[in-house]
Amino acid sequence: MASSSFIGSHLLYSSCNGKTHSSSFKKASFSIPSSYKLQNPSSFERGVRFSTIRATASDSKTGRKQVEVVYDLEDKFNKLADEVDKNSGISRLTLFSPCKINVFLRITGKREDGYHDLASLFHVISLGDKIKFSLSPSKSSDRLLTNVPGVPLDDRNLIIKALNLFRKKTGTDNYFSIQLDKKVPTGAGLGGGSSNAATALWAANQFSGFVATEKELQEWSGEIGSDIPFFFSHGAAYCTGRGEIVEDIPKPLPFNLPLVLIKPQEACSTAEVYKRLTLDRTSKVDPLTLLEKISRNGISQDVCINDLEPPAFEVLPSLKRLKQRLVALGRGQYDAVFMSGSGSTIIGVGSPDPPQFVYDDEEYKDVFLSEASFITRVENQWYTEVPMDASSSSSMEFSRSIE
Repeated sequence: MASSSFIGSHLLYSSCNGKTHSSSFKKASFSIPSSYKLQNPSSFERGVRFSTIRATASDSKTGRKQVEVVYDLEDKFNKLADEVDKNSGISRLTLFSPCKINVFLRITGKREDGYHDLASLFHVISLGDKIKFSLSPSKSSDRLLTNVPGVPLDDRNLIIKALNLFRKKTGTDNYFSIQLDKKVPTGAGLGGGSSNAATALWAANQFSGFVATEKELQEWSGEIGSDIPFFFSHGAAYCTGRGEIVEDIPKPLPFNLPLVLIKPQEACSTAEVYKRLTLDRTSKVDPLTLLEKISRNGISQDVCINDLEPPAFEVLPSLKRLKQRLVALGRGQYDAVFMSGSGSTIIGVGSPDPPQFVYDDEEYKDVFLSEASFITRVENQWYTEVPMDASSSSSMEFSRSIE
């Protein structure tokens, strides 16, 4: 006599020949008595999903049908799945943590608190880290691991600072194990650490059932870093103050505009760059004029002004040579060449490919290279990684590790 049972998410049943068959369904757990015979069992063997089970019980001696049961599988499964979803919270989460570039960066004054006022067009790009968060049984500390040596793993790291800040602001007590897969180089002017902090705030909020609004996360984040609030924009924003005053721009830059990033092994100390900055050497162009030109005409060399380039080039003269060579040899290849942030990454806009001298010259054998594109996010969702298409994946072969 045939018997069958549902266990977990698979249907197991035995036929008279002793063989066991299975078929996958949604989550469920119930059984059909062994005296039942399933009508049309071949539908199970074919793995067909259906909405009802029709079963009959019969007397093995007389063959007389005694009872017929019709079971609505779809309704039962849906109710059980809804109950599971309602009662279970997430325990693991993997998020993309993209970096940014400064399309232009004007330094407009020195503040009484020692910081500088700036006006800059920030834009998120497709190069980024991956961060895996999982709830920790600990109620006293987070645990951070990363693939790159030299990255602090304690509360000097902006990820840990962000998680501490979230607990302080919300009163939640979740602690985490975090795995940081670092792809964005440090000391590059790309805001990789700031993005990691913003991503950690987003993750902590999601684990807690979104107890804070995006606006609150943005406001809180300015307490631990000037660039962090930008990442709670939609991905393209005009930033002023220390960088914490963020205004989304209505027209992001084209997603199909290719970029190449070239960063020497040497990093630029942000503190040292600002120490060498003198306001009388900065551009006098109104940053709003730059923003309007970009909105109207797109990116060109004349709008990609970075007031931190002169002091950064003093700190790292080789960076000046790199930019000069890119501009000279890249005419017709790049729409603009400029430094991002306080360095030391040089951006070429208009082509994903570096010039040949980057491959040939011994001086550049250890540079970091990557292609990228502009990306944004939609409200109430975090940034997602942009998959490489066939054409771009071939050009990614030149990308070199930061390890």
